[in-house]
Amino acid sequence: MATKTRGDGGGKAKGEATKRRGATPRIRASHASVEGGPRPARARSVSPQLKQGKPSPKKALAGPKRAKDRRSMPPPAAPEPSTKARELAVALAAEGIEKKALGIEILDVAGKVDYTDFLVLMTGRSDRHVSSLAQGIEEALRTKRNKRPVAVEGMQNARWVLMDFGDVVVHVFQEEVRSLYDLEGLWMDAHRLPLPAGVQEER
Repeated sequence: MATKTRGDGGGKAKGEATKRRGATPRIRASHASVEGGPRPARARSVSPQLKQGKPSPKKALAGPKRAKDRRSMPPPAAPEPSTKARELAVALAAEGIEKKALGIEILDVAGKVDYTDFLVLMTGRSDRHVSSLAQGIEEALRTKRNKRPVAVEGMQNARWVLMDFGDVVVHVFQEEVRSLYDLEGLWMDAHRLPLPAGVQEER
C-alpha cells in the first residue's frame, strides 16, 4: 500500500512536470516593446473640435519684427579733415597764386569721397602755363615741405593735370576743359575754404 501510494504520487508529479515542460510559451504581441523590435505607436490626441467635426482654428502668423524707426536717429556726423590736410591745401593754393594761376578754389570734400579730403582747382592760360603750374607746385612742395605727389597725370597734353598728394588732390585745367567737366558744379554743396590773401587780384 505504501509503495502504491508513492507510485501514485510520483505519477502525478511527473504528469504536472510534463505539463509544465510542454506548456506553450507566451507570444509577445508584435507591437510590444521588445529589444530590437518596433516600439508601440503612441495614440494621437484628437482635439474636441475634430471630434465634433469642426476644424481647429488656425493661429494668425506673427508679423515680422519692425526695426527701430531710423528717421528718429540723428544722421552720422561728417568726418572732420585733419589740420595737416587743411594746411597742405592752403599751401598748394598759395603756390598756384604765386605762379599766376586763375580761378583757384579749395573744396572740402571730406566724407563725400573716400580718396581725399580737399580738392584744389585752378586754371592755366595755355598748355605751357598748365605744365609750368604743375611743375612749379611740385618743386615748391618738395623744397619747402619735403612733400612729393603720389601720382601726377596729364602732363603730356597739359590740358588737365591731376596731382595726387594723398589728403589733397590738385586739378590744373585749361579753361575749356574746366568748363566742360565743371567740378565746381559737381561739388556745389562742398564747403569752400577761404583763399590766401591776394588771390582776388589774380582772378
